[in-house]
Amino acid sequence: MSGNKDLTEGKVGKVLLRFSVPFFLANLLQALYGAVDLMVVGKFCSAQSVAAVSTGTQVTQIITSLITGFTLAGTVLVGRYTGMGKKKKVEETIGTTLVFFAVFSLALTLVFLLAVPVILGLLQVPEASYTEAFQYVTICGLGIFFICEYNALSAVLRGYGDSLSPLLFVGAACVCNIAGDFLLVGCFSMGAAGTAAATVFSQGVSMLLAAASFWRRKKQFAFSVRSLRLQPQILKEVIQVGIPVSFQECMVRLSFLYLTTITNRLGVSAASAVGIASKYDVFAMLPATSVGSALSALTAQNMGAGKKSRADQFLRYGTAVSFSCSLVFFCWAQLSPETMLGLFTNDSGILKAGIPFLKSCSLDYVAVSLLFPVNGYLNGREKTVFTMENNCMGALLIRVPILGFLRHEGIAWLGLYGLASPIATASMAGMNFVYLVWLKKREERREQPGVGRTVPLSSDSGI
Repeated sequence: MSGNKDLTEGKVGKVLLRFSVPFFLANLLQALYGAVDLMVVGKFCSAQSVAAVSTGTQVTQIITSLITGFTLAGTVLVGRYTGMGKKKKVEETIGTTLVFFAVFSLALTLVFLLAVPVILGLLQVPEASYTEAFQYVTICGLGIFFICEYNALSAVLRGYGDSLSPLLFVGAACVCNIAGDFLLVGCFSMGAAGTAAATVFSQGVSMLLAAASFWRRKKQFAFSVRSLRLQPQILKEVIQVGIPVSFQECMVRLSFLYLTTITNRLGVSAASAVGIASKYDVFAMLPATSVGSALSALTAQNMGAGKKSRADQFLRYGTAVSFSCSLVFFCWAQLSPETMLGLFTNDSGILKAGIPFLKSCSLDYVAVSLLFPVNGYLNGREKTVFTMENNCMGALLIRVPILGFLRHEGIAWLGLYGLASPIATASMAGMNFVYLVWLKKREERREQPGVGRTVPLSSDSGI
């Protein structure tokens, strides 16, 4: 396939940067979707519209996280079978992935659209923002099919070692999204509904470009009735790898939605401040999330090829890069949080509420730089059950109880609410470290004298 890369050869540092930089740029452009939506609404609309979009994007991020977590299975399986040189298994994985997520997207769209009123009710969206939030979430829900198929296609390409093509698709979509925002909101005053329509259109563009590119590469996968069908064994593997990742992503997002629910009760300014800060969370954590996603594919290919020590090297390099980059946003948030908020709004109430929140929640930028690379490495080794358990415990047993306590005590200062995430993330990172030590000792015990390698990945999945 054009653009495919063998991730099992070459200098570790060079391969990591070559493969992860397109991940970073693609994630950066995807993050611009929500950021531009909020920025344009903040400049042309009222604080009520800002609160509607900030709450709406929290909801749609859960759906996106569910999908990207699930489609990661395609990356891991294609990477593993590519590393093992099993072409037929790769083809079966591609066909199963594309068909399954097409069906899954239609079912998810129906369920989501029916649940929108319930979701917004549970989030206790401010009454002044409810109508626009409903419009935003409903319109975005119509784009679920595009999100599913784009991510499925991109997951396959990344499993092959091609991280550049998905970047190009997202780049084109981002241009469409920005143009659509300014046209529909700035010129036609469509408010939150306009930003949602622009987002859905851009998602459709990225899916069509990915499908057209894939269609031209028939030497690797022939689109036909025979190839596009579900293979029971492959589907089982997709579910086993994908569901734990998808579930943990949703649980983490739900814990953040709980924060949104609490801050919505504190008024429009607090809700808007947290919404803006959440956009910076995305950008500040991009290096960590990008490295983590890249490590899933890098690890899968190298473990499939029996090169565990090389996979371990990628983890060490990736963590160092992630940590160094995250420090930049952390320092900005600590030294000048008002300039961060000022890029989105000039409202004095939002600035007053948001500054202490940014200072405390920015501690999470450093914590995730140690968490996400290890998560990506473990997911690439198909240790998704452990990462699910660890991330869910951090979200549900640490972050949510802290937020619940603050709410119960009637505390309104956002600075304390911002500490819930870094405390939870630091705990999860610590558990990852303990698990890595345990895993290494177990593998040392299982090594056969004179062989110098662990058992193949295919018999070493799960916990």
